[in-house]
Amino acid sequence: MPRILRPTLRDIAREARVSIATVSRALSRPALVESGTRAEIERTARRLGYLPDGVGRALASGSSRTAGVIVPTLDAAIFSRAIQALQRRLAEAGYQLLVAAHDYSLAAEASAVRAMLGHRVDALLLVGADRSEETRRLLEAALVPVLITWSFDSAFDCIGFDNEEAGRLAALHLLALGHRRIGMISGLTEQNDRARLRRAGVARALAAAGLPLPDWRVVEQPFSLAGGRAALAELLALTDPPSAIVCGNDLLAAGALFEAQARGIPVPEQLSLVGIDNLEIAAHLSPPLTTVHLPTAQLGVLAAEHVLARLSGEAVPVRRELPVALVERGSTAPPAPA
Repeated sequence: MPRILRPTLRDIAREARVSIATVSRALSRPALVESGTRAEIERTARRLGYLPDGVGRALASGSSRTAGVIVPTLDAAIFSRAIQALQRRLAEAGYQLLVAAHDYSLAAEASAVRAMLGHRVDALLLVGADRSEETRRLLEAALVPVLITWSFDSAFDCIGFDNEEAGRLAALHLLALGHRRIGMISGLTEQNDRARLRRAGVARALAAAGLPLPDWRVVEQPFSLAGGRAALAELLALTDPPSAIVCGNDLLAAGALFEAQARGIPVPEQLSLVGIDNLEIAAHLSPPLTTVHLPTAQLGVLAAEHVLARLSGEAVPVRRELPVALVERGSTAPPAPA
């Protein structure tokens, strides 16, 4: 790949009509520069896509032997599993992995991308398709392989899952058991395409069966045990509560299970629960959790192999979809007789 020159301090100085020394001070010691001049320099740097050089961290060859991964959160086993597999495979090839999390904030993701590229990572991996225009510009201008994981984005290489199909499979399982009052505990859908797609998959399965998924039967909560508990409490307060619930991930499902048990509601005899992810804990809950398996460890390995192939100049598919599958366990059963 031919190298494209990055914007330099000289370029910023020329565009902002100030000296190189002023640009350097504004970006390294901003308190020394008058606020109006500093603001103009910062605007110019963003417009040109300037990134700190970080050359001291790179080898003479121009390769830092590092890759960067930016995930929504580190407080989730589903991402930890993939990161561990990714790190292990990269380490075998002599690469170190830099990890950052943005807590589902598009602005924080943009800052993380800028920092990673400023550290001259040799490849960059991100999760999901929702991102700001600033981040997209940075990724499109990046001189390194970019890989989107968990979802699909036509602008970049991708390895992911059909999140809509995951939601659909969960709902189809409950329909096959005979449930008709089906609700959903969803993750927060704003700035999270995976959560939106899973909800859409549930709605599609119910619509094909002639059933609605009304907004009042869907509760959005953060992906956490506490979120699952709070969401189930809200659904149980309905005049006609659901007999079965699809949860946007296993943490929400586990939280819902704990809340049901605290209220003396037997699962699955009175309430069926389905998760998505197939975390290790899912098989060890009581009852074990029915869930949709996402091969996240495999994703981590394949993501590492993908960027290593790109760095070696090998041809690789730009889009790869990993299969999802229902894992039936003890948390689902036919609805109780009326």
